[in-house]
Amino acid sequence: MSLARIWHGLIAYAVKFGVVGLIGFFIDIALFNALRLEVFGAGWISSALGAKTISTSVAIVFNWIGNRYWTFRQHRRRNYLREFLEYVVVSLGGMAIALACLWFSHHVLGLNSLLADNIATNVIGLGLGTMFRFLLYRYWVYGHHRSDGLSSLARVEEAQRTLFEAPDESRS
Repeated sequence: MSLARIWHGLIAYAVKFGVVGLIGFFIDIALFNALRLEVFGAGWISSALGAKTISTSVAIVFNWIGNRYWTFRQHRRRNYLREFLEYVVVSLGGMAIALACLWFSHHVLGLNSLLADNIATNVIGLGLGTMFRFLLYRYWVYGHHRSDGLSSLARVEEAQRTLFEAPDESRS
């Protein structure tokens, strides 16, 4: 494999991952701010940590669908329930990073404004969490090495065609 091929492959994944993530980001921010502004009522759901937990959970489901059927579609798994559970585990790790940043800003530094909450969780926390999630999605959840992936089945079928079918003379 050439370095250029690896680089372009990674860029293609990163761009698709970024587009899906950007849409999820807008879902997350809109819902987070609506909850913080008590559009859906007061209580735990309008607290900083409660609003972020709910908004990120909704974005996680959207992002799984987008990444499964677009970003990593060639590497999605036949066992979609296991894939979803692994995706959620990684996403919860990313959410924990964002929540830790929000908790630190809100409860340790005492920065309680809506702007401070957004910067802590949707800029700093999201940036750190995105790097964490991308690496684990790419190399664990949708990794080429997964034996139950759809791409594994495609590679087996290609190998069978290569071994057992006559060569195509028009390609020579």
